[in-house]
Amino acid sequence: MIGPFVNGAAIIVGGVSGAVLGERVSKNLRHKMPMIFGCASMGLGIAMVVKVTFLPVAILSLLLGSIMGELIHLEAGIEKVAGIVRRMMDKVVTPPKNGLSQEEYMEKFIAILVLFCASGTGVFGAIKEGMTGDASLLIVKAFLDLFTAGIFAIALGFPVATLAIPQFIIQTGLFLGAATIIPLTSPAMIADFSAVGGLIMFATGFQICGIVSFPIANMLPSLLIAMPISALWVQYFVH
Repeated sequence: MIGPFVNGAAIIVGGVSGAVLGERVSKNLRHKMPMIFGCASMGLGIAMVVKVTFLPVAILSLLLGSIMGELIHLEAGIEKVAGIVRRMMDKVVTPPKNGLSQEEYMEKFIAILVLFCASGTGVFGAIKEGMTGDASLLIVKAFLDLFTAGIFAIALGFPVATLAIPQFIIQTGLFLGAATIIPLTSPAMIADFSAVGGLIMFATGFQICGIVSFPIANMLPSLLIAMPISALWVQYFVH
């Protein structure tokens, strides 16, 4: 297992470097690069959505998953944990002078949490390495995450580096479970799962750019139910 380690290390290095450099990075770079990352996220989202096999499955999964997230207050829970991490970090290191409100801080933090931990590149990269031993997709993602973590850590500080932990856990789980997961899936299930992830990535891009604030964290359960709904759709509606 190589990819999850490389990807996690990239976030730690990027997050720590960005937090340390802080205001020494040019204002233009600090303000304009998040727009580029948001654009990249939307582009990845579109590329994933167009591969959909059954569009009703993707939409239904997104709707039901988002309702589940709202009912269990998933975003509020993540915000609470993020707040605890931020306060712990602030006691150890000087927090960045970013001028962000608590709400703005949490919006950006959750957006990059989704970008790092729930992107299609990371999910399929981990499964691919688990099945074939090829870590190339996760290594490519590591390059992207390195710069993304660095830029966002300028405003959000050292807590960005802690996102390597949930990302590593998710990718390791997918790597270890790949041999079990893949035989239970079909190309249609994988495509519909990818499409749901693409919709979430598209929403993440809007949030990173500061255009619209989506309840991204509450949308994450959609990823868990996308494949089962796709399988049921094929069983009962496709002849």
